[in-house]
Amino acid sequence: MNSFKELELRPQILRGVDEAGFEKPFPIQQLAIGPLLAGHDIIGQAKTGSGKTAAFGLPMLQAIDTARNEVQALVLAPTRELAVQIRDEISRLGAYTGVSVLAIYGGQSINVQLDHLRRGVHVVVGTPGRVIDHLKRGTLDFRKTKFVVLDEADTMLDMGFIEDIEFILDSIPPGRQMSLFSATMPQRIMDIAARHMKNPEKILVSADEPQSDELEQYYAVTGYDDKFQTLVDILETERPASAIIFTRTKYGAHKMARELQKRYFNAVPLHGDLSQNQRDHSMRLFRDAKADILVATDVASRGLDISQVEAVINYDVPEDPLLYFHRVGRTARAGDTGKAFTLVSGDEQSDFERILSLSKAAINPLRKQDAEHKFYIPAKTTITQVQNSRYGGGGGRRGGYRGGGYRGGNRGGGGGNGSRRGGYRGNGRGGSNRRGGGGGYSSW
Repeated sequence: MNSFKELELRPQILRGVDEAGFEKPFPIQQLAIGPLLAGHDIIGQAKTGSGKTAAFGLPMLQAIDTARNEVQALVLAPTRELAVQIRDEISRLGAYTGVSVLAIYGGQSINVQLDHLRRGVHVVVGTPGRVIDHLKRGTLDFRKTKFVVLDEADTMLDMGFIEDIEFILDSIPPGRQMSLFSATMPQRIMDIAARHMKNPEKILVSADEPQSDELEQYYAVTGYDDKFQTLVDILETERPASAIIFTRTKYGAHKMARELQKRYFNAVPLHGDLSQNQRDHSMRLFRDAKADILVATDVASRGLDISQVEAVINYDVPEDPLLYFHRVGRTARAGDTGKAFTLVSGDEQSDFERILSLSKAAINPLRKQDAEHKFYIPAKTTITQVQNSRYGGGGGRRGGYRGGGYRGGNRGGGGGNGSRRGGYRGNGRGGSNRRGGGGGYSSW
């Protein structure tokens, strides 16, 4: 398929596609749109940034009857940012269809959402927790819903939402068409597919492991007190037009943004302690290229599709090795190229070694002295094997919904992640005033 015009889509939808600037479909769109238009369930394995939203959004828009003012489609997403992003994309593609799309998520006044639901919407894009809130209030009715999408299913598994998803799917009558998209396919995800989907077609485009021809990956071994200056040197040498810097803590992200601003970098923070308006403001500045650097906790690594991010920098090595692949997946998207840099201090070495054991692509030393450092790499394994060992025995909220209700249990089970170590390390420590750019890394 070389053009969206080859699909049997309504003219109003094709007009939205054309105005959105879509030309040749991406692989996941070529493979998924046809079966969805034909009414089949599908399981799609494709990494974020591969064009999944249009892959399920266009058949969804085709199926909706705008004469019926009721919820006909549900998309579940792991984070509020991704829910808003999906809403905006479907609204853009369906600009001339009359289809109304509502995003529902925590952090926004529920009264705003209630007002929209009373007036009637065709598509709901929501995070599992807020969708369940509305179900229990009786303000969300899925009796007429015929199209269901689970997006970033493995991320929802990582975040402990599996029981939430089961509860929501059980509230939707049989006969709906369902699609599930995930970068990896652990057994728990396949179990959901077996229980809730009918003879799904399996479409494999790509997993979340970045390809070496798309993404250059580097590491720098640095001392505790030298980390911030190493970061500054990377920014000044590489001069990325846009970069995301990941820290482990919310405090660290906020402080890092302030320290970079003092060095005259145009940086903004993104973390869970910001209000929704503040988070939206940071994202808007970064998307509109009014800020060059987004300093974020891992909330930004899950599912967000921010185009043309040139570099990702792991200031703190994630304790959970799977987060590394979520993070670096923010660059080198949709055919673009990118670079990822990881700063490794002494007490992070074992965390980085676990990442090396999972990575199929090479993670190369950034400088000569980095190549001299020796890492012990455990036996090679895969992301899916790690997820199966972690979640194979269950997960989600203890006690579930059927035995005690939504407020009755905490997230847990399934192996879980270890506790987070200490706080922000080294932000603003050491280093000299900002130097002139260029010059490469040999002078470090």
